[in-house]
Formats: sequence, structure tokens, C-alpha cells
Amino acid sequence: MALFPPWKGGGEEIAYGGKGKGVLIHTLTEGNGMPLANSTTPANGNEREQVLPLLDKVKLRTLKRGRPRKKLKVLATDKGYDSKEKRAALRKRGIRPQIPKRVWKTKKNRGRPIKISVPRYQQERCFAWYQRKYRRLVVRWERKKVYFDAFIDLATIHIWIQRILLVG
Repeated sequence: MALFPPWKGGGEEIAYGGKGKGVLIHTLTEGNGMPLANSTTPANGNEREQVLPLLDKVKLRTLKRGRPRKKLKVLATDKGYDSKEKRAALRKRGIRPQIPKRVWKTKKNRGRPIKISVPRYQQERCFAWYQRKYRRLVVRWERKKVYFDAFIDLATIHIWIQRILLVG
């Protein structure tokens, strides 16, 4: 028996979503697409509820010792995270939300729509790294959510180590 026995098609927090059975990986990335924090939810989960917990996972304030970190000024997401409550919560933290509005087909088009250019390619680059370098993350084979989250964290650490070794 292996330490992580494969088990396709089930496990903790697996649900049917828009694209079938599975989980959603939520990742907070910095400007160059490097992952900062991760979380997983069932495929039918609410994406909007994951914004604030991901921000809480990352220490964005200045440090007492060493080089001070910059405070997050803008948060760019896709339209799945759009809600009035989340926009207000982000503004309360001093973060400008750059979230495109969800379009409702029942509403009449009042004038020209406002286009927000969201740097979505940075987020997609992070997911491309996960899928290209870490095939274990493409399909969830683990029965327990803890194991899958650990593999995502290991992939994040490995990406950062490679980045540090290339720069340094």
C-alpha cells in the first residue's frame, strides 16, 4: 500500500460544478504571477467568499525588522469574484478593487460599458506552471483534502525556490 494511494473521482470536498466533478484552486499571486497563497473549495463553492481569507493568509504589512514590505494597493480579479460586499470590504482595508462587473442579460445596456483591463494573464501563468510542472495537481487523486492542499503548497514553495535560485 502506498503512502498516497490514488483514488480517482472522489474524496473530501468534491462536488459537481459547472465543468463537472472536482475542486477549485484559488490562488493569490503577485504582479509577476508568483503564487502567494492558495486554498481549495468544492467545485460548487462560492468564489467570492475566498478573497478575504486569501488576503489574510499573506502578511502584507511592514515588518518590524528587515526590509519593509509594500502594502497591497490594487487587487485584480476576474468577474467571478464581483460583489458589492467584497468591493466595500476591500476598500475598507485600503485596497482598490479592480474587478470587472458581471453582466446580467436582463438589464438594458445603459450607454457604453466600462472596460477594466484586468491583468489576467499573470494568474493564468501561475496555473500553467502548476499544470506543466506538477501533473499531480491537474487531476485530484487524493482522498483527503489535506494531502491535496499539501501538494499545492509544495508546488508553491518549489516555484519560489526556483525563482530565488535564478535571481540570486
